[in-house]
Amino acid sequence: MSKTIKLREIFLAFFKINAFTFGGGYTIVPVIRDEFMKKRGLIDEEEMLSLVALAQSGPGAMAISTSLLTGYRLRGWKGALTALLASILPCLLIISVIFYFYEAFSTNFWVKSALLGMGGVISAVLMLTVYDMGKAALKKNKYFSLTLMVGAFVASFFFQVHTILIIVTLALLGLGTFSFFDEGQVK
Repeated sequence: MSKTIKLREIFLAFFKINAFTFGGGYTIVPVIRDEFMKKRGLIDEEEMLSLVALAQSGPGAMAISTSLLTGYRLRGWKGALTALLASILPCLLIISVIFYFYEAFSTNFWVKSALLGMGGVISAVLMLTVYDMGKAALKKNKYFSLTLMVGAFVASFFFQVHTILIIVTLALLGLGTFSFFDEGQVK
């Protein structure tokens, strides 16, 4: 994509996203996707999936990692630093306010009710995110991807295989098959 975006626009977009989105990284992903893929047309579907996969594999908060990688994709290291700062600032400001008013918040009926209601909404957003990302991932190499997803679920749920072993195994399988599928040898 050849469109560009100003650093100020990156800052404002990520500040707004991180200030008003509750629920962590997986709830922020569809908002980032809508903002930079659908609304602005700066990132395509495959790039977004790659950014999310990379953000999941790294340490730290998913929301921060996704913001940082998206900023890097949009404007290099300056975009990454801008997106990082814009993503961290709302958290710091909100946590600072909560720190000073915790006692009033913790006993307030309306705050408790709002947080309880947000829990249901966040669950729905997470389900939609998983559905959208799964649908996009299955477009390419449908049966291979489906087999890996089902295999990972069965290994974890039924055989209690440790998550890190599943991740490492899938990473090795992905590295081994990446060039095989991408070079057009299998359609």
